[in-house]
Amino acid sequence: MKALILVGGFGTRLRPLTLSVPKPLVDFANKPMILHQIEALKAIGVSEVVLAINYQPEVMLNFLKDFETNLGIKITCSQETEPLGTAGPLALARDKLIDDSGEPFFVLNSDVISEYPLKEMIAFHKAHGGEASIMVTKVDEPSKYGVVVMEQSTGKVEKFVEKPKLFVGNKINAGVYLLNPSVLDRIELRPTSIEKEVFPKIAAEKKLFAMVLPGFWMDIGQPRDYITGLRLYLDSLRKNSPSKLATGPHIVGNVIVDESAKIGEGCLIGPDVAIGPGCIVESGVRLSRCTVMRGVRVKKHACISSSIIGWHSTVGQWARVENMTILGEDVHVCDEIYSNGGVVLPHKEIKSSILKPEIVM
Repeated sequence: MKALILVGGFGTRLRPLTLSVPKPLVDFANKPMILHQIEALKAIGVSEVVLAINYQPEVMLNFLKDFETNLGIKITCSQETEPLGTAGPLALARDKLIDDSGEPFFVLNSDVISEYPLKEMIAFHKAHGGEASIMVTKVDEPSKYGVVVMEQSTGKVEKFVEKPKLFVGNKINAGVYLLNPSVLDRIELRPTSIEKEVFPKIAAEKKLFAMVLPGFWMDIGQPRDYITGLRLYLDSLRKNSPSKLATGPHIVGNVIVDESAKIGEGCLIGPDVAIGPGCIVESGVRLSRCTVMRGVRVKKHACISSSIIGWHSTVGQWARVENMTILGEDVHVCDEIYSNGGVVLPHKEIKSSILKPEIVM
């Protein structure tokens, strides 16, 4: 089987992290976002993954070469010269996706994190015999999304309602599809939307089916959702593979710590924290609801909450970093500094406190 991952553009919503690497390579729970998906695809027997991309393909491919070897899966890029929306890239990658087998192929949105029940999706797709299957997930606020209206018993999709004003349902498109090769005949090579143009036509022919995603789902394309996504992901680890979580007197709730990180005396870490490779957390540090990426140093008695600390940054002694502060790569927060929601571009030194959320160039 094959799969296409829609990588798309610049990842502006996750700046300043995406100023250093393309968005799919930003770490989430100690591995690049896209690797969560590639591993899930490999696990159910996908042999080739095509990345639909319009930005820095060489960076992506160089980076993923190692994973190709380690995972034993072929990874190629299909590069757009202009943004083609969510359906155009399928037409562009047509020759890479179609072979003589006639097998369906997966399409995934690169920002989505979930438990990826892909095996169940294949069984669902074969059982209903339609042309396309999509995953849907229940949300509390459907008005922010495109809602999928479906028959409860069979999963047959009746229609799509974009950002509904009135309540029509609470199931939204989760960005994971399984499509028969014939779907490609419906897509022209131009900027076009799979949700607004392609799926409604298949639904009108009663050949589109939706499966409700068990477990959690999050689009982690922006900082607040990234932090929420980490909580849901660690919750799911607690249920499915608790041995991957850190334990000890200094750990509260769900925490993941790379084995090469060093943690000092008297720290309190958690809940919902990821500490990356090579990090040094000195004594008396408090961390909660945050991600500390590769090579970061957090000095004595610093306190970090609800924030993302980019690669190789340092947070000074007695500093306090909170309220969706995002530090880009190689940012240095001096001792006793307070950051309330500062968004700091790479390679900066912060010598005075950031008292209200703002961007520091």
